[in-house]
Amino acid sequence: MITALESQPTSIAHLRTIATPVVDHRIMPFGIPALDDRLASRGLRAGALHEVAAQSCSMVDDAAATLFLAGIAAREAAHTGGPVLWVSCRNDLYAPGLEQAGLSSADLIHAQPRDDAALLAVVEDAVRDGTPSAVIAEVSRMSMVATRRLQLVAADADIPVLILRRRRNRDQDPLAEPSAAWTRWRIASASSERLGVAGVGRSRWQVEVARQRGGEAFSMILEGCDETGCLAVPAALGHRAAETAGPARYAAA
Repeated sequence: MITALESQPTSIAHLRTIATPVVDHRIMPFGIPALDDRLASRGLRAGALHEVAAQSCSMVDDAAATLFLAGIAAREAAHTGGPVLWVSCRNDLYAPGLEQAGLSSADLIHAQPRDDAALLAVVEDAVRDGTPSAVIAEVSRMSMVATRRLQLVAADADIPVLILRRRRNRDQDPLAEPSAAWTRWRIASASSERLGVAGVGRSRWQVEVARQRGGEAFSMILEGCDETGCLAVPAALGHRAAETAGPARYAAA
């Protein structure tokens, strides 16, 4: 006879395996083992809602978060051949900067609704239509119900919905609000590599996974997107741990 104690799962990982249905979801890997291996899906789940926020209200962190999303969308556009829809109530996209992160203006459609409510409607309609390869939306306020709706439509359409959570004020953490997103990220600028000659090296970012389904929080330093939208592990960190255990500390600047 098997006792109750003997029949208990031996690890948390085993419990997650039992609780999570085995479904063949399409995955968008970053192509960096140090990052993909820390993600529960070994990359980003394609048909899902993912949220990103700048670690502080500084312009450099905001730019890093924006380009992080641009790189993800650029790689997906190159993979599927479809356009990227960028939805924002502001008209401040900088095309040359997006181009440097792999997202060319030829692959980009920009929509500018009047407010967040109209923005979410545009995103949902576009995903249901199925035309975009990926959707990026900048929002300052989004309810839990809205995130659930976007998660469901993203899963049905197998299209990544990438949300850039904007700060409403300096002290407000955009990721403090509850969400049904599959992953939630904080991105910050980090010191670039020191060059042997005068100049600025490739940008570096502090990339933090604040929450992910089926996995743990973590953070690491990565080189910013290149012209193909790809990230990289800094060469100086290639032979030692590039990540820190748990979520990175952050504070409003």
